[in-house]
Amino acid sequence: MASLLGPLSPSPILTCPSRLSSLSSSSSISPVFSGPGKFCGRIQLKPKKNRSRYHVSVMNVATEINPIEQEKKFDSKESARPVYPFAAIVGQDEMKLCLLLNVIDPKIGGVMIMGDRGTGKSTTVRSLVDLLPEITVVAGDPYNSDPRDPEFMGKEVRERVQKGEQLPVIETKINMVDLPLGATEDRVCGTIDIEKALTEGIKAFEPGLLAKANRGILYVDEVNLLDDHLVDVLLDSAASGWNTVEREGISISHPARFILIGSGNPEEGELRPQLLDRFGMHAQVGTVRDAELRVKIVEERARFDSNPKEFRESYLAEQLQLQEQITTARSNLSAVQIDQDLKVKISKVCAELDVDGLRGDIVTNRAARALAALKGRDQVTAEDVGIVIPNCLRHRLRKDPLESMDSGILVTEKFYEVFN
Repeated sequence: MASLLGPLSPSPILTCPSRLSSLSSSSSISPVFSGPGKFCGRIQLKPKKNRSRYHVSVMNVATEINPIEQEKKFDSKESARPVYPFAAIVGQDEMKLCLLLNVIDPKIGGVMIMGDRGTGKSTTVRSLVDLLPEITVVAGDPYNSDPRDPEFMGKEVRERVQKGEQLPVIETKINMVDLPLGATEDRVCGTIDIEKALTEGIKAFEPGLLAKANRGILYVDEVNLLDDHLVDVLLDSAASGWNTVEREGISISHPARFILIGSGNPEEGELRPQLLDRFGMHAQVGTVRDAELRVKIVEERARFDSNPKEFRESYLAEQLQLQEQITTARSNLSAVQIDQDLKVKISKVCAELDVDGLRGDIVTNRAARALAALKGRDQVTAEDVGIVIPNCLRHRLRKDPLESMDSGILVTEKFYEVFN
């Protein structure tokens, strides 16, 4: 909000500092009329009985998005800087699979990607933008509200639905929002729009990154370096699916259900256990050691840098095929079944590995169903479970400082022992 107070020109309201303090400290702003001669700039104040001399009322509103501007914003993505194609990523199959499964079923809970620097973690995550399917949102709504699902509706949209209004809707791709390490809490959660308070007499809420990421993807690069106060905000939103902002005497809540994706280098510090447990899956990324594969990666990157448009067009067919596969999997996910026997064995693996809580069981079931849907099947097999269970449980095992074996290998060994 660089232009929060507008240009630094004299304003009539700034000529009455004593009354400005009354406005800013009270719970509401609204232009009212009083007797002659009681003006402060463009705002006229009216004293009331048994109340403070300058009483004001709050308007709990969010800054709306103009539908025309919203459509222009989506069209402008076509002219944005080119993104490396997902289909052109060489290797790193584990990371790519975890990302695709989360797009198919967002309720898996996101993915944490840890690995060496320079292994394409952020490149792979950002390349996912081209594959994201379209969703239906309420036009002009700052929270990307779903016109049919109350769970993903903002308060204003829900009230309009209850009144029987016909909501204008548009189709748009799932949004990906980057959370910078240096972001302030107000930018993440949202804040009061002081500019509207001064110019229009309305104390309006300006949504933050969590509102923008609702029904989309929130990506945090170097998440293990994120400040503790922002980690607390993410934990609260990830747990409840709602973001509550308490500012200037008003309380505003809005839906904040998103796919949380984080990446980082373990050498730069560990992630807080509370936040690590919130990630549904954990992908381990290593440096490619095969010389020929490394040469291929270097050559592909050089082609992209020299002519991004031509490079992207060379992978267009594969990208479209993968996008169609994801769309089909999302629509067929509800029809995928998992046998009771497999559910029992999944829970047995979790119990014998001493995994705390039941989140590991839930995520493994969801990920196995998403994988079956991605493969075009309506029945989960033991093979599906074996592929996803290391990524679902690896980060949930208790740390043993004397254990040199990777936790993913421990999960795989226990899986073969239980599933025989």
